[in-house]
Order: sequence, then C-alpha cells, then structure tokens
Amino acid sequence: MENSDEEPPLAVEINDAVNSNQLTKSSKLPPVGVTVITGYLGSGKSTLINYILKTQHGKKIAVILNEFGEELGVERAMINEGEEGDLVEEWVELANGCICCTVKHSLVQALEQLVQRKERLDHILLETTGLANPAPLASVLWLDDQLESDVRLDSIITVVDAKNLRYQLKPNPDSSSFPEAYLQIAFADVIILNKVDLISLDDSGAVLEELVKEIRDVNSLANIIHSVRCQVDLSKILNCQAYDPTHAAHLEALLKENKSLTTKGLHDSEVRTLCICDAQQIDLDKVRIWLEELLWDKKYGMDVYRCKGILRVRNSDELHTLQGVREIYEIVPSRKWRNEEIQMNKIVFIGRFLNEEILLHSLHTCIVGTN
Repeated sequence: MENSDEEPPLAVEINDAVNSNQLTKSSKLPPVGVTVITGYLGSGKSTLINYILKTQHGKKIAVILNEFGEELGVERAMINEGEEGDLVEEWVELANGCICCTVKHSLVQALEQLVQRKERLDHILLETTGLANPAPLASVLWLDDQLESDVRLDSIITVVDAKNLRYQLKPNPDSSSFPEAYLQIAFADVIILNKVDLISLDDSGAVLEELVKEIRDVNSLANIIHSVRCQVDLSKILNCQAYDPTHAAHLEALLKENKSLTTKGLHDSEVRTLCICDAQQIDLDKVRIWLEELLWDKKYGMDVYRCKGILRVRNSDELHTLQGVREIYEIVPSRKWRNEEIQMNKIVFIGRFLNEEILLHSLHTCIVGTN
C-alpha cells in the first residue's frame, strides 16, 4: 500500500459461499461498471480510493485491491461503513500475484461473487499494483465471455504525480524495459494529474502546461483532470462509459474535423498518438483482416496499444465504431449517420513505432473496389 495519511479500512474475509438470500438473477439487471485505477507507486491511487469511499455520493461501491507489500502477503478483503453507516464498501480477497498477469481467473471469480450480491452494488473499483500494465485487464473486463452480461469495463483511470512525472517517464539506463508510466498513460481514458499543489508557485502555470503537453503527446484522447489529494468531481470518473460504442461524448471527439489528434514532433519509437482519415467506403471484412495483421501479427513492426475510431462501411447507413486494446478489438454499428455529418473513416492509434504513411496506405487496401 502506498504511504498515505488515510489508511484503508480494517480487513475482514468475504467467504466464497454466498447466502441464497443475497443472490439475484443478474441477467435481469444491468451490468455493473468496473473502473480500473492505475498509476505509479506514490501517485495517489489509495488517496483516490479513500476519497471515493468517504464522499457522500449515495452509491454503493465495491473495491478490489491489488497491491504488493511484505506486510500484506496477499490481497485483503476489507469492509468499511460510511460516516453515517449508510454506505458499505467491500474489498475482495484474491490469490497472490499481479491481477494483470497471473490472477485472471481469480479476478473473474471475485467479480462473479460481487455481482451475485448485485443489489448492493452500483460500481466496482479495481486498484492495480503501482507497476502494473493495465492492458491485459481488458481481456477479462471488456469482452470476457464469463463476465460480459454481469459487468462492463467502464474506464481506465491513471493517477499521475505532477511532481515526479517527468522522472517516471525517463528510461532507466540500467534497464531495457520501457517505463511503465508511459503505458499507464497510453491506456488511460481519464488521467488525474495529482499533487499539482506541490509544483512551485513561481512557475506552476508553465510547468503544468508542459506536463499536460507531455501527457497529450502520449495520449491525446484522454480527459485530463487536475487535482490536489485526488479530490475530483466523481461524475467525471465514474460511469464514463468509455467502452460503450454508443456513448455520444466519445463519438463527438472523433467527429470533430477541426481537432488534430496526431502528436507532432516525436520520434516513431516513442509512445505517441496518430490519427488517419479517409472518406471512402470500406469493406468491413478487409478492415478486420487489416486490424488483425496490425494488432496480432505486429505487421510493419508497429506496437499498437490502443485504437479508437469511426468507420464508413459499405452498404450501411450506420456509423460503425472501432475500439481496440492491444490484441482485442471490437467493431459495432453505433447509430445512423446524421444528415449534417461528413461520412468518413477516422482512426486514432496510440503506440510505439507508428508510421502514418504506412497506416494510411494499408487502410486504402480496405477501400471498396481495391484488390
């Protein structure tokens, strides 16, 4: 657990067995949103968790904690009552190991147990270890067959330390691995720029502006929120519906023609955002083959972390949305094109070794009528 003035509630065990009077027919209820909270050690994840637990928002929120520590040994099951005893939060015990890497099935079991008590839950928060890459969680929370009807991935939130972010983004000369802070920013839907009060008052404006630019260079799609001790408007971090293909806010950002999403002035080897556009109709089967070559086969040597876009599909009057995280992607019809909209294909990629010319040229092979 990272050092914080606010310690988590005392631990109690949640047994595997669930009382019959607690079970509900989950198929009759809407899925529970899951928010993944990640960030470098010391960034303020635990502070954010405790802030959410103590705020009188009227929601019943379960928290799954995954944090290494010699004094813990394993993740803990915890329960906390709100200030007036009207808010109950549950912390679920999982097996040893990083959620992103080794406890996929235990996570599924824990989530299933929670949604069986669904009448008590409005949302689930999943806190990852400080050095975890959040991407593998998508295979469990987004399109997992076991959980698809019970939970939905709402968003990935990354908490970053404004005081130490630049240091955390620097490659370690003694390590060949890429800084995890880059990955956590790249996969984020919301980025909380925490501890802004620790920036020197004399030049805080300029420094914060530079930090925001560095974040946007990596991920120009994420919403950035400034905070002190992670005190944020909860409406901006809960129920974001970042993986809902019909959510209007995400479509609008992609439909704005005048908004440039491509990162300028960076080397291809750095994590960056790149946007390609084309107005011609595309063949959906060809697009799937194209994406699978990029995401699965790493064709052209590109390492794509995330992709998001809108597609103009042949023989369809519907706007299709594309969402991808690492090797997993989904293309679904979202809604009908509106009369005032310019029908086009617009795809945003976040990753390393991205080549705009190759991406655009290879997309052209998906255009209707091309061989």
